[in-house]
Amino acid sequence: MVSVNGITMHIAEKGPKEGTVVLLLHGFPDLWYTWRHQITGLSSLGYRAVAPDLRGYGDSESPESFSEYTCLHLVGDLVALLDSVAGDQEKVFLVGHDWGAIVGWYLCLFRPEKIKGFVCLSVPYKPRNPRVKPVEGVKAVFGDDYYICRFQEPGKAEREIACADPRRVLRTIFTGRELGPPILPKDNPFGANPNPNCEQVELPEWFSKEDLDFYVSKFEKTGFTGGLNYYRAMDLTWELTAPWTGAKIQVPVKFMTGDLDMVYTTPGVKEYIHGGGFAADVPYLLEVVVIEDAGHFVNQEKPQEVTAHINDFFIKLQDKYKSF
Repeated sequence: MVSVNGITMHIAEKGPKEGTVVLLLHGFPDLWYTWRHQITGLSSLGYRAVAPDLRGYGDSESPESFSEYTCLHLVGDLVALLDSVAGDQEKVFLVGHDWGAIVGWYLCLFRPEKIKGFVCLSVPYKPRNPRVKPVEGVKAVFGDDYYICRFQEPGKAEREIACADPRRVLRTIFTGRELGPPILPKDNPFGANPNPNCEQVELPEWFSKEDLDFYVSKFEKTGFTGGLNYYRAMDLTWELTAPWTGAKIQVPVKFMTGDLDMVYTTPGVKEYIHGGGFAADVPYLLEVVVIEDAGHFVNQEKPQEVTAHINDFFIKLQDKYKSF
């Protein structure tokens, strides 16, 4: 446990103390545990892998108000964490998935001097739109039932998850292969009355009963409010980041996604990633990798491939991009 920015943060770490720190950031609804394979793989290669439970998750502290989950709070936690674990290392490597990718983009935006390189999984950089708030923007495009819109009312999504059974919800989120924008219909958003035979469906090879049990044990203890508060703070983050309107990411980046990722298959995302918009907003975007037959949790589905891609990028940066 580490004290950071006024809260207590739990971290999992492995690797030599002198090894270059790799900071691994998870998303929703996730934990440090999503990086279990990368922690083992990267530490065996000589890196010091550090994976926190982010604010509001797992064994880290969970402030009650969503106003304490803005990007400034989240990046503040990470800066304090790096001051604690990185020692005299001026720069570290960064890896982020889902919300961890979003927080990673903000860390690169606010404190680029601390990051050697960023491997981003699933969620590309989304520049601030000064004309429309985030929730209003996605509602206009995808409608009221888009998951971000459905998560806004405090307590409502929590009650719906409880009604549907948290174990079933977590199982569906991690192992589902729904494409395109996630929609949660109001009449039964999380499958409260599922087919009784669905629990008999075998889990995929990459996600065991023990893995599911670990997630369930943590979320049964903490609930989902901490993670949902990230979505509820999106408009407040938009207000606070007005000074960074038009700013670009000045850090070397490698982007990875599964070809079946719900983000990647959302309308407009592929065009942004491959059509030049992404590269314009991230001038040092050096690689884009689309992994076949992988969904949203690509780091868990294809652990060896993802770890190899991470290491390959970091080696290239150490050899060729020392000037960054």
